[in-house]
Order: sequence, then C-alpha cells, then structure tokens
Amino acid sequence: MGFDEEDKVGSAKMPLLQHLCSSPSSSSSPPATPPTETMKLPHKRTGNEWTALAHLITAIIGSGVLSLAWSMAQLGWIAGPLSMLCFACVSLTSALLLCNCHKSTDPECGTTRHGSYLVAVQSILGKKNAWFCGIIVQIYFIKIAIVYTVTSASSIGAILKSNCYHYEGHDAACSYSTTIHMVIFGVIQVLVSQVRDFQNTKWLSVVAAIMSFTYSFIGAGLGLAKVIENGEIKGSIRGLPSDNAGEKVWSVAQALGDIALAFPLSLVFLDIQDTLKETPPEKVTMRKASTIAVCITTFFYLCCGGFGYAAFGTDTPGNLLTGFGFYEPYWLVDIANAAVIVHLVGAYQVYTQPFYANVESWLGRKFPESEVVHRDYDLKLLWLPGFRLNLLRLVFRTAYVATVTAIAALFPYFNQVVGVAGALTFWPVIVYFPVEMYLKQERIESWTTIKIILRIFSYTCLVVMVFAFVGSVRGLIVARFS
Repeated sequence: MGFDEEDKVGSAKMPLLQHLCSSPSSSSSPPATPPTETMKLPHKRTGNEWTALAHLITAIIGSGVLSLAWSMAQLGWIAGPLSMLCFACVSLTSALLLCNCHKSTDPECGTTRHGSYLVAVQSILGKKNAWFCGIIVQIYFIKIAIVYTVTSASSIGAILKSNCYHYEGHDAACSYSTTIHMVIFGVIQVLVSQVRDFQNTKWLSVVAAIMSFTYSFIGAGLGLAKVIENGEIKGSIRGLPSDNAGEKVWSVAQALGDIALAFPLSLVFLDIQDTLKETPPEKVTMRKASTIAVCITTFFYLCCGGFGYAAFGTDTPGNLLTGFGFYEPYWLVDIANAAVIVHLVGAYQVYTQPFYANVESWLGRKFPESEVVHRDYDLKLLWLPGFRLNLLRLVFRTAYVATVTAIAALFPYFNQVVGVAGALTFWPVIVYFPVEMYLKQERIESWTTIKIILRIFSYTCLVVMVFAFVGSVRGLIVARFS
C-alpha cells in the first residue's frame, strides 16, 4: 500500500524517520522486513498546542546557535539583528503555508492526510517534484551529519583545551588534533548506528532538548557576564572592519549561510502536525504553536548572538564555546561543550536514521530472500538486552559513518561548513516547496496579488541563498588551501 493510500484510509502513521525519506514510488514493492514482523496498531493522535510547541523548539534550536555571535560580528548591530528577523519571518511564513498542506480534499477520494513533508510534495506537486525533493532531503541529512561531526570534534578539543588553560595558564600551548576527535565521534556513531531505529526511544529527544537548552543558555549567560565584566558594549554598526571590500562581501555571504542553518523547521513540520488531535483543527493549533516557537527561538537567538558580539566585538570567535573567549569558569565551559557532544550524538542519529532506512528498505526490496539483508542476530548482551546485529546494518552504516567522518576531516572548519550547509538546502526546503504546495493546494490563479507576492518572496530568497552559498563555498575553499 502506497503513501497516498495509507493516508486516504487513515491507517497507521509511519514512524517519523521512515516517513521523512521513504520513496513515494515504493508503494507496490514487497516489504523490506521479514514477513513474520507483526503489524502495529493504528496510531492515536493525542498531541496538543504544548506538545507541538515543544517539538518545534527542539527541532529549531541546534548547534547553529553557536555561530550566531560570529555572524553578528560580520554584519554589525543593524544588519545582524535584521537578518535574523528576516530569516525568522521566512521560517514563519513557510510554517504558515505548510499548515494548509497537511490535508487535501478530493471529490472522489475524500480527505487525504499528508503525514510528512515528502508525502505532501508527492501528493500535491507530483512524482517529479517528489523525486527532486527526495534528493534534497538526502543531501540535507548528509550535510547535517558532516556539520555535527565537525562541531562535536571542536567541542571535544575545547574541553581538553579548557582544562589545559586552567592548569597551565592562558598562554600555554594547548593544541590538539581535531582529526582524532572526529574519529572518536565517528566510532561512537558506528556503535550507536547499529541500533535498528529510534522510533520508540522517546528519551533521545528529551535528552537532546535538555542538552541544546543547556549549552545555549550557558553561552548566552557567559556572554552577558562578559559584557558586565567589560563595562561596555563592544561592536559597531558596520560590523567587522575590512580593508578589502571583496572580503567583506564574502564574509557577509558566509554569515547569512550560518544564520540560515539556525532555522531548520519545515522538514519535520508536517510530521509534528500529524501528531495533533483533530479538535481544534490541526492547522489552527499548528499556526499558534509555530508562531510562538519562532518568536521564542528568535528572541533566544538574538540574545545569544547579541551578547556574544557585545562581549567580544571584532574578536568574536567563530564558535562561541570553542573559540576561547571564555576561559573561566572552566568547569562551566566544559559542561556546555559536553552538552553539545551529548546533544549531537543523538541528533546525528535522528537525522541519519532516515538515510539508513531509505537505503536499507531499497536493498530489502531488491534482495527479498537475502539473509545478509534481513537476518538479525541476537547477541544476548547483558548490558544491552534485546540488541540485534544485522550484517547489512553493520557494513553499510559503518561505511557511511566512515565516509562522513573522512569528509569532515578534510574540511574541519566550523563557520565555513555551517555556512555551506545552511545555504545549500534552505531555499528548496524552507521556501520553494512550501510556496508551490500552497499555491497548488489553494488553487491560486495566475496574476493574482497573493501569487505575485509569493513568487517575489520565493525568488528573492533564492537570490539571497545563492549569494550565501557562493560566499560560503569560497570561504571553505580558502580555509582548506590557506
């Protein structure tokens, strides 16, 4: 049974991770799992405004917040906050458009539920757009894994440096290889990746949310404390000065890419909306929750970026917690960086499991009789009951993590990697598909005011993101070969 058929008969919602990246064209293929697997009971939707708000905030706040102070430093006290507000408005506009795409009505088939972003694109815009969207989604998952590997390695190194500076002095030569830290993080991911999926591990999201708030609050608090200690607000209206106009332009482009990564909302939006109760209408609840979520996170981002820039001015580090603007209290810096690592261990899996599921389900359909693909081995580990090893998962997931780690080791540059990652998929995921789905869903006629406004909105965002992407790629290349 395909995605459309599942939605039309109101059957059980697929798990979030499978929904995000399963191919729409796979409806008639045999199942990737052995036929002995039992069917799950229909999922009861019990979500409300508060659960939606919690999911949205957790989805938005991530490691991108650590680069916002640096972005503010490139843009200055006027363009910096305005840029964050603009990206927040774009993100909120996308959310409000997607609210209307959760359900569609057909005269013959009745109401169809779109339980995920990819399902909505296929149902509303057709298979060609779904194919293109699927590629974008896979790129999104891979780029996030690379960003998280670079960020985690930086935080591991920051903990070691923080302790070194505390005991040896701030002028000590405390230097550590980021490659080794990436390998350590990669080994952890290889082990965690052998767990089949995370659809029943609610603790993962809870821990990730707590950790993200922990390091974000600590970063903002340390920035505010530094401002009070300095007795002045550093920074300027024009931002970081530069003798070369071209370099200034490219740094602005990279800053925009960094800010873009801090607003990853649309990809999981419909999955969250699909958990809500039908009364009041889901789109009404989601509009309210998304508006509150974007307002809270934007205020939070302005505080983190603003306090960091006010504390350091032209010396603002690329990563607020690893650039060592803060030496003391060293234990608090260690806690913040440890929270980053713990958060990204789980977040890496949340964004990588969909990629695993897509490839492995395809292989399962391709080789329905293969024991390598389908057979699980119960290791009966006392410290990990119920753990089952699969040869396909072992080989494929290990190879994937090794590849991502190798790419991250080639480009271990936090701000440049974040900028490229943010600019690469922001326009298609956050702007293009939501706009096109809304226009098609609402049957907006050509040359109407709303259609003209949305087209201008879409093309303007495209130009900005191309500018940010080119600038970020240039920065990455310069950093790699300098």
